[in-house]
Amino acid sequence: MNIPIFVPHVGCPNDCAFCNQRSITGVTEAPAPESVGSIADEYLSGGGAGENTIAFFGGSFTGIEPSLQRRYLAEAKKYLDAGKISGIRLSTRPDYIDADVLKLLGEYGVTNIELGAQSMDDGVLAASGRGHDSGAVRRAAGMIRERGFTLGLQMMTGLPLDTPEKSLATAEEFIRLGAAETRIYPTLVMERTRLADMYRAGLYRPQTVEEAAELGAALYGKFRDAGVKVLRVGLSDSEELKGGCVAGPYHPAMGELVISRFVRNQLEAHAEEGALRISAPKKYFSKIVGPRRCNARYFREKGVYFSLTEGEEPLVNGRYELLF
Repeated sequence: MNIPIFVPHVGCPNDCAFCNQRSITGVTEAPAPESVGSIADEYLSGGGAGENTIAFFGGSFTGIEPSLQRRYLAEAKKYLDAGKISGIRLSTRPDYIDADVLKLLGEYGVTNIELGAQSMDDGVLAASGRGHDSGAVRRAAGMIRERGFTLGLQMMTGLPLDTPEKSLATAEEFIRLGAAETRIYPTLVMERTRLADMYRAGLYRPQTVEEAAELGAALYGKFRDAGVKVLRVGLSDSEELKGGCVAGPYHPAMGELVISRFVRNQLEAHAEEGALRISAPKKYFSKIVGPRRCNARYFREKGVYFSLTEGEEPLVNGRYELLF
């Protein structure tokens, strides 16, 4: 479990076309460094000490003034030194990484650094107002790995000028760069962003839920095959997110939808047998039938017999292994 400490817009003077961190995170002000302990204690009260990480999300952490970084990290390190957490994670921009930054992070026991790369296509980055090119991602990723941190690379799909082919190429480059982890975020048009202005002016067409799910499933499979852990697909749902979303592939359970689509695509290969007799542990049932039983309904509407029973292994028609 991540113990999230949201620092919206702290350390980030750049307003990307798609960004409204306050609506995305539901947090309007960054907590004081002294609050890190109380936030961590609240999460840890449920048990599982030693298996969690304190994670600084929502802004560009390494763009924060160094003395303030140290105050946040010092509070987190107390929990690391006490064995209450297993690591410290943070997210930042690729162009906010250099040798001095990594030296500071190393001093406080940071284990995982996630870069908001978003795309490896320079045209997409420029159209999205990112303020850096793909070369910045390559340089930062190389430095992070060389210094022994676990590298995470976050991507967005459906950005201005993006295409499914460009998103798949981004995933392939993430793999080549040695990412151990990734997050996949379909682009939502949030209120009070330049992207919302572009959308209303007819200059931007967002993905549909169907497009985001199909592309997300392809990306999920590509990362899975390469051994890259997909930490999340889609933003965490909240009233702020739902209320601030103007357009785009909003879904309250995008991650579940994408994984169930990944499963459905596998089942499609065996549907020609006329029947899908699936056995699996109960923990996989929701992913197999899909949100609101969309997968089960999809195959039954095609005239394919669909059944799901409990079993030790996820198998289709008793012969084919089902991957998750």
